[in-house]
Amino acid sequence: MLERLIERLILSSRWILVIFILGLSASLLIYAVSFCLKFYKVALHVFDYSENQMILAMLGLIDAALVASLIVMVMISSYENFVSRFGDDHDDKEQVSFLGKLDSGSLKIKVASSIVAISSIHMLQIFLNIDTIANDKVMWIVILHMAFVVSALLLGFLERIMDKKKDLPKT
Repeated sequence: MLERLIERLILSSRWILVIFILGLSASLLIYAVSFCLKFYKVALHVFDYSENQMILAMLGLIDAALVASLIVMVMISSYENFVSRFGDDHDDKEQVSFLGKLDSGSLKIKVASSIVAISSIHMLQIFLNIDTIANDKVMWIVILHMAFVVSALLLGFLERIMDKKKDLPKT
């Protein structure tokens, strides 16, 4: 009796994650407002910007889109993997093809890949403004970016090993 109560309590506690997912939804909304303000600023100055400034502005917008996509991916896959499956009666499930396909391992790889992409964009922005940035700061940014790249590669390698292990016949 006590064991069953504890098990139900533990399983029910996964619904606490919904608070975090809703918080991510709210942060996504705030980030969307920030994106709109950035876009408005770019649109106002589109004819005033030099080519480098326009590239930097576009990279900033691409960076924001990648971060927003990452937030959505984490929200949906976290809910699907840890809280509850989206019902079969939802029309949205047909539109979001990755539902049910993102386990925690593949989510980690997608998050790591997104972080590498975001870091690459940030590093490109820095290299376009290389004259205004100290050499030691550039060095640390490159080292940090390479740490992200190596981490993503290691996660992918470990996931591949785990997938091969799953495919091995049980003896």
